[in-house]
Amino acid sequence: MGEIIKVGMADLKTCVSPDAITTLGLGSCIGIAIVDPVTKIGGLAHIMLPDSTAIRNSQQNIAKFADTGIAELVNQMIKIGAKKERMVAKIAGGAMMFAFKSQSDLTMVGQRNAAASKQKLKELGIPLLAEDTGANYGRTVIFYPETGEFHIRAVGKEETII
Repeated sequence: MGEIIKVGMADLKTCVSPDAITTLGLGSCIGIAIVDPVTKIGGLAHIMLPDSTAIRNSQQNIAKFADTGIAELVNQMIKIGAKKERMVAKIAGGAMMFAFKSQSDLTMVGQRNAAASKQKLKELGIPLLAEDTGANYGRTVIFYPETGEFHIRAVGKEETII
């Protein structure tokens, strides 16, 4: 087994098997795991917001947004030898962490993050194989490019693998 590489909030990283990638504390944020199953090159982005065009100075951290972060992750994977036409993805997170009486765009950020991530993957032609999104609890994930397994842990819940 290789090293487990940590991805922070509004961050992204790539790795090659046998290394794996993890990110902690996905609440309304989304973890997007992408792999080229032939080269075993993988990547993980921890996105916080759906759309960079809605925020001024958004180019200061492109990993923060679904639209720019996923594209950058794909580009970085290609630079180290992955082929876009073979890439597949899995996502987790997008929870509604706090209960509010009104359902405004601000309270629905997790749902919007999930939708924006799926849309960007579709635009890039990357199939989404599985997801564990929504609900009202945070998640910690570990992605293993060797097998394509995306391990999802949440307090008080059984670990799931998608």
